[in-house]
Amino acid sequence: MNLALQIASTVVISRILTPAETGVFAVAAVFAALASNFRDFGVGEYLIQETNLTSDKIRAALTLNIAISWTMGLVLFTCSEWAAGFYRTAGVGEVMRVQAVNFLLIPFGAVTMAYFRRELNFKPIFIVGLVANVGSFAVSIICALRGMGYMSLAWSSLAGVALTVLMSVWFRPRDFPRWPGLRGVAEVFHFGKFASGVYFLGQLGKGAPEMIIGRAQNMAAVAIFSRATGLVEIFNRLVLRAVLPVCMPYFAKSNREDGSLVKGYLTSISYLTAIGWPFIAFLGVIAFAAIRLVYGPQWVEAAPLAKIACAAAAVDLVHHLAKEALLAIGKAKTSNNLQAGIVSAQIIGLLAVVPFGLPGAAWGFLGATVVSAVLSQWVLHRSIGLRLVDVARNCLPSVYITVLTVAPVAVWSAVEGITENNFARFVFGGGAITAAGWILSLKLLGHPLWREVVKVGALMHASAGALIRR
Repeated sequence: MNLALQIASTVVISRILTPAETGVFAVAAVFAALASNFRDFGVGEYLIQETNLTSDKIRAALTLNIAISWTMGLVLFTCSEWAAGFYRTAGVGEVMRVQAVNFLLIPFGAVTMAYFRRELNFKPIFIVGLVANVGSFAVSIICALRGMGYMSLAWSSLAGVALTVLMSVWFRPRDFPRWPGLRGVAEVFHFGKFASGVYFLGQLGKGAPEMIIGRAQNMAAVAIFSRATGLVEIFNRLVLRAVLPVCMPYFAKSNREDGSLVKGYLTSISYLTAIGWPFIAFLGVIAFAAIRLVYGPQWVEAAPLAKIACAAAAVDLVHHLAKEALLAIGKAKTSNNLQAGIVSAQIIGLLAVVPFGLPGAAWGFLGATVVSAVLSQWVLHRSIGLRLVDVARNCLPSVYITVLTVAPVAVWSAVEGITENNFARFVFGGGAITAAGWILSLKLLGHPLWREVVKVGALMHASAGALIRR
């Protein structure tokens, strides 16, 4: 439901706002995201991995979260004029000033939401996210239709944060500490000074294309590149955002109970690539059709870039959980150093090829992703004993599944070609063929995911039968 709302919002907004307006928000959002990752300061991760969580530690986490969040809000507000001048666009500063208000509100919901994640209590997380997304969706559409341009996305973001905080307070357990405290702040700070760097650097790498392209070229170019990577973002919202909140608690629990998380990590990437690689490969094949349907005709220039972005996403997926694995065993400093290396590779790769335009930026991003994957494997091997041969063995079934799943649509597109006249047929018809091929390949290859599919099918059948009997 949350994903459907986000996609619906993207579909509508992409047909109302121009590429230049979208680019303005994309650049400003990078600065807000960087501040947000530093604002978290690893507080959520500290609460999840802490073996002896007390009320004093929760109060200390809230204290640190408020102090840093309000500071980052002030920094974002103060730097808005500089950013507007640097990118020669006043709108960047306007969006940043609205986003700065988010940082005043966030701490009062962030600690509670992290506690829900620790307890694997996903019901309130789902409801909070649903309400926030509905409110954000409504505000973005209303503001956009009223001609507010890029500011419609800024006000939408503020509405989503406000609703998230209100709903998290509503669901907060009665015995959950409500006020900040100073006892234990040093311990939270010691963990957070490395953990926050992990996510800050990760966001810096993610936002580097928009920051570099926005300065080297223009806001329209930023938006085109953003829409190209937006296809991959659909997978991130569909799968990764659902998986990541579970992974770190799962890894931490595995480490506490078994003394090792290698088996859990290998199982996770086996499942993740079996789902992700076929999906990403399908998007790569039908990139033109997907962009034309989701974003509209003014964005088709992004299609060739989207194919390269899909290749990068497939490489990244193998070790996408590396930082969660390291944080789960308390190796925040190692995770921080890994992210620093990854971001350096991404920035150097982009700076080296951005003079060659958007295609150059896309290829540079892919090259940097390959380097990052090699570095992640090396660090994980040294830190948790993860062997490359075991990674390859666990991912090999996903290769077979991907080939069997995507081959029919790939052949179809090669024979007929995807055009303005048939793009919808490729999205919906190709999607149905690919989904059927994926399920069939799971059964033929006996992948463990097949059992999960059978369970879901049985549950849906039982639910349908209950509705009919009523």
